[in-house]
Amino acid sequence: MPTSSASTTDSAKTSAGGGVQSLERAFDLLERMADAGGEVGLSELSASSGLPLPTIHRLMRTLVACGYVRQQPNRRYALGPRLIRLGESASRLLGTWARPYLARLVEETGETANMALLDGDEIVYVAQVPSKHSMRMFTEVGRRVLPHSTGVGKALLASTPDHEVRALLARTGMPAATDKTITTAEGFLAALEEVRQAGYAVDDNEQEIGVRCLAVSVPESPTAAAISISGPAGRVTEAATEKIVPLLHEVALELSQALASSGA
Repeated sequence: MPTSSASTTDSAKTSAGGGVQSLERAFDLLERMADAGGEVGLSELSASSGLPLPTIHRLMRTLVACGYVRQQPNRRYALGPRLIRLGESASRLLGTWARPYLARLVEETGETANMALLDGDEIVYVAQVPSKHSMRMFTEVGRRVLPHSTGVGKALLASTPDHEVRALLARTGMPAATDKTITTAEGFLAALEEVRQAGYAVDDNEQEIGVRCLAVSVPESPTAAAISISGPAGRVTEAATEKIVPLLHEVALELSQALASSGA
């Protein structure tokens, strides 16, 4: 009897471990689907993940049944609409967690502070703390813009390979928001190199005339994120930049550590 009891315990451990492994594998497949643009075939997932086709097929059937993945008429698999609700809720929470850090930026710089994510091919603003100045930059939370005309867009794409940036720009186009907007792929790639060299990104009247924005990425963020300050070009000067950028980096690191410790 003791042997039977021990065997049952070992079996339970194996079962529990297998359950955790299946969960990890399912989330890994969802991440790989997102990286591939949201739609993939089983053979592609098998090649990129190293998992055997039967295992992937079993996991995908479960994800389809739950609504997180759907099978297309061409037999390929696409991310399902049920993920949208999860993503929207997570974005709101991320914005909530970021607000105290943005508030510090406003307190120490006097300018509006923002947090933005790269969502597909667009930039979406998920949090903002406005400046107390009567003349200030205001961006509605939830607003979506194209990355080529924003400081946060440059900060988020600076670590992306050039060929992927070119593909994104080809999909979105590069419409001019102002006469200062970068409207060529070569010009934008050159700007990203400047971001990598300087360690921060600048939107100098490119999204809105009279407005200047400074942005940095949030290191090791669970999803690609950037924070920024924005304000009238007459206040966000080159002299102000020298003081603001180190603070942006400091706050971005603190936010990154807070997100990591919260398990976000």
